Amino acid sequence: MMWRRSFSSSATSALKDKKWDALVIGGGHNGLTAAAYLARAGLSVAVLERRHLIGGAAITEELVPGFRFSRCSYLQSLLRPSIIRELELRRHGLRLLKRSPSSFTPCLDGRYLLLGPDKDLNRSEISKFSERDADAYPRYENQLENFCKLMDLLLDSAPPESLQGESSFKDKFKNRMHISAFWARCLRQAVALGQKDMVDFMDLLLSPASKVLNNWFETGVLKATLGTDAVIGTTASVHTPGSGYVLLHHVMGETDGDRGIWSYVEGGMGSVSLAIGNAAREHGAHIVTSAEVSQLLIEDSGAVNGVLLADGTLVHSSIVLSNATPYRTFMDFVPKNVLPDDFMQAIKYSDYSSGTTKINLAVDKLPQFQCCKLGHPDAGPQHVGTIHIGSESMEEIHAACQDAANGLPSRRPIIEMTIPSILDRTISPPGKHVINLFIQYTPYKPLDGSWGDPAYRDSFAQKCFTLIDEYAPSFSSSIIGYDMLTPPDLEREFGLTGGNIFHGAMGLDSLFLMRPVKGWSNYRTPLRGLYLCGAGGHPGGGVMGAPGRNAAQVVLQDVKKHLN
Repeated sequence: MMWRRSFSSSATSALKDKKWDALVIGGGHNGLTAAAYLARAGLSVAVLERRHLIGGAAITEELVPGFRFSRCSYLQSLLRPSIIRELELRRHGLRLLKRSPSSFTPCLDGRYLLLGPDKDLNRSEISKFSERDADAYPRYENQLENFCKLMDLLLDSAPPESLQGESSFKDKFKNRMHISAFWARCLRQAVALGQKDMVDFMDLLLSPASKVLNNWFETGVLKATLGTDAVIGTTASVHTPGSGYVLLHHVMGETDGDRGIWSYVEGGMGSVSLAIGNAAREHGAHIVTSAEVSQLLIEDSGAVNGVLLADGTLVHSSIVLSNATPYRTFMDFVPKNVLPDDFMQAIKYSDYSSGTTKINLAVDKLPQFQCCKLGHPDAGPQHVGTIHIGSESMEEIHAACQDAANGLPSRRPIIEMTIPSILDRTISPPGKHVINLFIQYTPYKPLDGSWGDPAYRDSFAQKCFTLIDEYAPSFSSSIIGYDMLTPPDLEREFGLTGGNIFHGAMGLDSLFLMRPVKGWSNYRTPLRGLYLCGAGGHPGGGVMGAPGRNAAQVVLQDVKKHLN
């Protein structure tokens, strides 16, 4: 396997022979990004990855012979353009495959809705349901794009946190000036947006997605198609206040400069991690797989001094960045009674709930959707983008969420189906395909059974396949094999606390200056020398790289200050 050839997995002996400038716990894409920037600045850096391959949740694995799955994350759009440019990821093998159309929603009544970057297609498709909505849709997209420009400043910089711990007058003054400059830039952008749009922006942040979408549109299937973006990866309903922000979070990305365009990655999502890892190695970072961290080493002074690996190896450094979730970092790696009680309480009671299950399928033919009435096996526009199954109305999404709130997997799950092998010929044998199913809602501990029971797991998988059969008859019969990851599987395999793909909920109470907890939003922690660089920090989840890049910049500021 190329993954194992590319990165040393035996090398724990080389780790203990020197004191590193920085260690990174976890070789997910954010950890690799942080390592690349630190190594690029001249620091000696080692990345310690527990699993046998790098990438965290952005990986490619061959689980059925000949079929290579993007096992967890499955689409790219959020990766910051600055990272692609600064780390030269295209030179390191990153190939993005744009999708057009980008979404397809089949209906049981024989109709369907296609949407994408083609404005003429959108108008003709939406006008099948409503001329009024066809007129409103470009204005809706334009407004979201304007809001995304406002977010860019926030995504690419550390939150303007107050100084932590004892500081000199000079440091306090510089920090006040930095905070003032940050808010002045935000104010300039808000003024440029105008009061009406600013009020609409606040409405989007605070409102349920259903309210936002009802204000714009009248067509149920259009609102549901857009509404899935507001709940994806969460336990929230479209009626949950603040779900409008998650809707924005899923359209703030871009592909090759085109806003809101999601793409497949040639070779699967592992190619993103591999490209970042190659950049980090080129700059001198040392990446070690099968290197599980069991504990942080803390000096009597309260400063970090490295890590203890599960095999007993001590690796020394006065700077450690953790790409693990905040819960794992502070509850599992930090020795007991080292951190302040109020900080530990905030970490312990953060929301790590998840309603997400991922099923990766190998199939011998493409699904044939009844509403398209094409009757031949070739790929069509309906296969290119995200296929929304079981979400023809916001009421359906809410009902699925209510089942999970009552402790049961959704009776009619919300399914986002993607078929990356339509555009990426490298991941499946000729004539066969890889299919991803991103499914909601599945409680971590269902009341009617256990995810540890093979029969219970299979019955839920079959429920999902049967639901797809309603739209694409005989889909079930095309399945060669599948891999299923429920919330406990995501926690066990990938260290995602509670199975939460964002390293913690993305509610308004856990964003920006409050992520992961109030007072510690700038990647620093109460332990001197310990930093967070994963999605549990600002600006949150998705294959974005921003937490890793921003955290590295904070570390470099601190190193420079220490040298001065």
